[in-house]
Amino acid sequence: MSTIARPELVAEGYPRRRARWIELATSGDHKDTGRILIAAALGFLFVALIEFVLMRIQLLVPENTFLTPVAFNRMLSLYGTTALFFFALPLAIGLFYYVAPLQAGARGTAFPRLGQTGVALFVAGATVLYATFLFTPTEAGINPLPPLSEVAFLGSNGVDAWIAATGLATLGFVFIAIDLLTTMRKMRAPGMAWRRVPLFAWAATVSSWLLLVIGPVLLAALTMLMIDRNYDGIFFADGSGGAPLLWQHLSWIFFSGAYMLLLIFAFAAIGEIFAAFSRQTLLARNVVMASLAAIAGLGTLAWMQNMLTAPIGIGWTYFAMLVSLALIVPFGLVLYNLIATLAGGALRMRAPVLFAVGALVSISIGLALELEQSMVAAAWEIKNTTASTAATHFALVGAAVFGGFAALYYWFPKMTGRTMGEYAARFSFWITLVGLLLTFVPLALAGYDEGQVVDAYKYFGATGVTVYNVIASIGALVLFAGIMVTVVNALASRENGAAAGHDPWGGETLEWFALSPPEPHNFDVLPDVRSARPLRDIRDALANRGRRAELPARQSQPVA
Repeated sequence: MSTIARPELVAEGYPRRRARWIELATSGDHKDTGRILIAAALGFLFVALIEFVLMRIQLLVPENTFLTPVAFNRMLSLYGTTALFFFALPLAIGLFYYVAPLQAGARGTAFPRLGQTGVALFVAGATVLYATFLFTPTEAGINPLPPLSEVAFLGSNGVDAWIAATGLATLGFVFIAIDLLTTMRKMRAPGMAWRRVPLFAWAATVSSWLLLVIGPVLLAALTMLMIDRNYDGIFFADGSGGAPLLWQHLSWIFFSGAYMLLLIFAFAAIGEIFAAFSRQTLLARNVVMASLAAIAGLGTLAWMQNMLTAPIGIGWTYFAMLVSLALIVPFGLVLYNLIATLAGGALRMRAPVLFAVGALVSISIGLALELEQSMVAAAWEIKNTTASTAATHFALVGAAVFGGFAALYYWFPKMTGRTMGEYAARFSFWITLVGLLLTFVPLALAGYDEGQVVDAYKYFGATGVTVYNVIASIGALVLFAGIMVTVVNALASRENGAAAGHDPWGGETLEWFALSPPEPHNFDVLPDVRSARPLRDIRDALANRGRRAELPARQSQPVA
């Protein structure tokens, strides 16, 4: 009998394990990519808070000389860019990218290397922005408006570096959005129709579409500004046939869309948390989903709400006001249904719920103040005062900090297999809430009562805003301390937190069907989705199977 030679694999040992950072940098797994974005966002949150605190120290007392005017402008420019492009957006996108494919029942993403490239571009953008400390950081403010950002006024390379940094980060976000959108379109689990897609995954889809619209708009504006500054272009050059207002239109389209993206992210996370911890289905779920899509569209169309004091036609100002008023409907529907979901439920007040409630309160205050800012007559009086700063920060701190932390506390067990410290979370919440109120309520009053100018590096004692600014500066320190407690809590709990099961909160969406943390392929078996609460269906099926197995055993017992 002839024998057939079989091939053999001979190895001298197991392959050497690479360093963790190398594995993360070369991984195409969406969960690794999401973790990088989330970790980077928390790191840049610390940096942004340091910059904000330095500015508030400068404004602690009248005519302070702690920072020079140039240093203050640099802190202001870096703070705004870091807070939006390198904290708020990557935190939201990172959580979307980690959770949404799991919720949709996908084993991965459609274009994993595209998502990996997006993260690399984000890291490159952050590196470019903070490498400017080697020469000259940008001094052009949060939004570098031409002609003040032209070479004639700012001849250093700081603005060019800002253009490159924000352009790279934005392009990276667009790449991730393409990957996420394709995944949600083509790789959902069997039976996962759009009407059954979880709210957070739906929000990820809406946000990806939004990024595909607003991202290229900003990239086009950045390209034109770079050409103006370095190649004698005249896109925004006043007096040479250019239109400085064009930059405002293009940039505010992006910033307004990004604002809406963060609110959509926060509302979706709050909806998932309220439903899980109240043991109830989200009230009018389809209405909430449609409202999130409406917020994305109408909120972006309201970009001229930021330009009511600019020299644009009076008809356009009233158009912007009407679109802003129209947003009351979807915002009201979302807020009502989120709050109503808690009514009658057996609510468990854990850290995710606490931060979710704080997010809802802070966002509501911010939106009410923003509604006032969108009224034409009121905007002419208060638009460029610290009241506008307070309105924006109430909404964005509510969405990105409270909403982002609520989502982080909720999905942290899925990412790490451990829960974050509950007592530290509660301490962080209350300190952060007190800091938020101490910081931005006085700034709102300073704007309303005394008309304090926004983004000024000093003020005078005779203007009557000293007390407001002292309280706001103390509040900034409290806010910094409260936020950092959660950051430290996350770092400490990653290795030392209490062990959590695969479904510690009793969730009803598919991410809780996977292991904690999930395997690279997400799921060993893909369930057949039959409702918007697939994990409840799985539990019911297992319970029914157990009852059917017990029935024959009982019938076989002898009757006495």
